[in-house]
Amino acid sequence: MHDPRIDHLAKQLVRYSCALKKGEKILIDLHDVPESIGLALIRESRAVGGIPIVRMHNSRITREMLFGATEPQYDFIARHQLAEMQEIQAYIAIRGTNNIAETSDVPAKNMALAMGKLRPVTDHRVKKSKWVVLRWPSPSMAQQAGMSTQTFEDFYFDCCLLDYKALQPAMKSLQKIMNKTDQVHIKGPGTDLRFSLKGINSLVSCGERNIPDGEVFSAPVKDSVEGVIRYNAPTIYQGIPFDNIELTFEKGKIIKATCDGKNKELNKILDADEGARYIGEFALGVHPKIRHAMRDILFDEKIAGSFHFTPGQAYEEADNGNRSQVHWDMVSIQRKDYGGGEIWFDGKLIRQDGIFLPPALAALNG
Repeated sequence: MHDPRIDHLAKQLVRYSCALKKGEKILIDLHDVPESIGLALIRESRAVGGIPIVRMHNSRITREMLFGATEPQYDFIARHQLAEMQEIQAYIAIRGTNNIAETSDVPAKNMALAMGKLRPVTDHRVKKSKWVVLRWPSPSMAQQAGMSTQTFEDFYFDCCLLDYKALQPAMKSLQKIMNKTDQVHIKGPGTDLRFSLKGINSLVSCGERNIPDGEVFSAPVKDSVEGVIRYNAPTIYQGIPFDNIELTFEKGKIIKATCDGKNKELNKILDADEGARYIGEFALGVHPKIRHAMRDILFDEKIAGSFHFTPGQAYEEADNGNRSQVHWDMVSIQRKDYGGGEIWFDGKLIRQDGIFLPPALAALNG
């Protein structure tokens, strides 16, 4: 039996997130997902007069390509993918997998080579197209989240089909506050961190780029970060899981990085290039339905009462000048059930134990 929520999701992605117009080309990029969502997206794209183009992937084939990656190979791939992307006005990527660690044994140098070669493709997509990316629910994702498959599917659609427009007024109020902020001070268990947002733009992300969505993001002045942060949300990067990452900063640079049992792997990623040891993003998560981490960053970075502080590449829209092939959203949850914490803007307490204090932000408290 067909699930009508799939059609609802396709409609939201095409009409709201991408705002697809008649005659526009849309690339539908599908990674290990059922044909039902692909069919729904093609039909919805055609319903508004768009021109759908489909690319399909398999995670084991992708791993094999990466495992033996060479410079000539990825020069060719990047050149052709960039040419395709330059013809596209909109982009939807849906990624599903039965094994989140499928690329965990790909040599780090090969992963870095492929990511570096494909960076212009990603940059063009982010800067020049209307785009949205999301995961697809699977039994492995349900297992990550500690839920039954059915319960996780219901959770997934509740998150993805949220009324994002209803959150926009309060999120824009938070954006205005952040745009006026110079000094930020974050306190919590294992965390005492200071940095400046002065002169860096803040933006609202509310269903147009990532699904699920719900964050207001900026970036610290590159050399302003001082102190220590301990992330309490588990994470995964390049197929490798990490827990309890702790970073120490001096003049914006990560001078010490530790975690549970994988310090070598952690520091290898942070040594990928010079920018990987500087922060490219600071964001506050506000999605009311997402409460706990599941090693899936599209969900975890939106957790209610969380913030993420991201080593690597800065977004051009909120640019502190940092450049890197790495962009690793590491998350800390500050609600009471995770040990609490405080965020201060220019000496004023803005959020305590995950709860925003200014009345204009009350709607973000879920």
